[in-house]
Amino acid sequence: MDGFRIPLGSWVANGVDWITANLGGFLDAVAFVVTFLVDGLTSLLLLPYFFVVIAVAALIAWVVRSWQLAIGTVVSFALIVAMGLWVPAMQTLALVLVAAVVAVVIAVPLGIWSARNSTVRAVLKPVLDFMQTMPAFVYLIPAIVFFSIGVVPGLVATVIFALPPGVRLTELGIRGVDSETVEAGQAFGAKPGQILRGIQLPLAMPTILAGINQVIMLALSMAVIAGMAGADGLGKMVVEAISTVNIAKGVEAGLGVVLIAVFLDRVTAALGTLGRNPSSLVGLLRRRRAQRQTEAVAAASVPRATTETTVVEKELQNA
Repeated sequence: MDGFRIPLGSWVANGVDWITANLGGFLDAVAFVVTFLVDGLTSLLLLPYFFVVIAVAALIAWVVRSWQLAIGTVVSFALIVAMGLWVPAMQTLALVLVAAVVAVVIAVPLGIWSARNSTVRAVLKPVLDFMQTMPAFVYLIPAIVFFSIGVVPGLVATVIFALPPGVRLTELGIRGVDSETVEAGQAFGAKPGQILRGIQLPLAMPTILAGINQVIMLALSMAVIAGMAGADGLGKMVVEAISTVNIAKGVEAGLGVVLIAVFLDRVTAALGTLGRNPSSLVGLLRRRRAQRQTEAVAAASVPRATTETTVVEKELQNA
C-alpha cells in the first residue's frame, strides 16, 4: 500500500489542459464579456466627479435605509477620497458588483430548481459543500490557467466562492413557505408557475434578499484574493503592501475595503424591509401618503355628518 497513490491532481490537471486546448474560443468570449462589464462599470463610476457618485450613493442609502446611513455614506466615501483611494475603490466596487450580479443570476434559479426538485437538491448539496469548503486560493489556479493574469480570473474565483449562500438561502426561502398557502393556491386552480411567482417568491423574498446580501459580502471578501490574480483595486494594493511590508498602505487599503463593505451590507440588508423604516425616504413618503388619505377620509365624512344632522333638525322642527 505504500506505493499506491491515486493521481487525482494529475487527472484534474489533464482536464484543465484539455479545456484550455479545446475550449479556447469559449474562454476568450467569457474573458471579453467580463472585461467589458468590469471596465465599463469602472469607467461609469469614474466618469463623473467623485462628489456626484457620493451624492448618488447617499441618496440610495437614504431611500432604502435612513438619513443617518446617508450621512455615514458621505463621511465614508469622503474619507476614501481623502486617502487618495477613489480610483482603486471604484475598481473594487465595479468588480464586486459585476461578480455579485453574475452569482445572483446563477444562484437564484438554481435555488428555485433545487427547492422544487429533490433530485437536483441531492446533486447540488455536495457540490455546494465542496465549493464552500475549498480554500478560495485554490480557485485561482485553474482560473489563471484559463484566463491568464488580470481581472477575469479574479472575478471567476469570486463568483465561484460567493455562489453557495445564494443557492442555499433561495432554496431555504422557497421551501419555508407555508404549505397550506401553497395548497390554497392549488385549490383555486393556480398553475405551478403562478404559485411560484404569486405566492412562493413574494413570501420567500426576505430570505432570498438575505442570500443576496451574503453573496455580496463574500464577493467583497474576495477582493484581496482577486488582487493576487492581478485584478486592479484595493485588493491589489493590499497584496502590494504585504509584499513590501508597507503598513500604512495596507491599513489604508484595508480600511477602504471595510468602508465599502459597510455601505453595501447596510443597503442590501435594508432591501428586505424597504419602506418599513420610518427614517428612510420610502417610509417617509408612505407615512405622508397614509396621512393624506386619513385627512381626506376625515374631510369627506364631516359634511356627510353635518348634512345628516341638518335633516334630523328639520324633521324635529316640522314635527
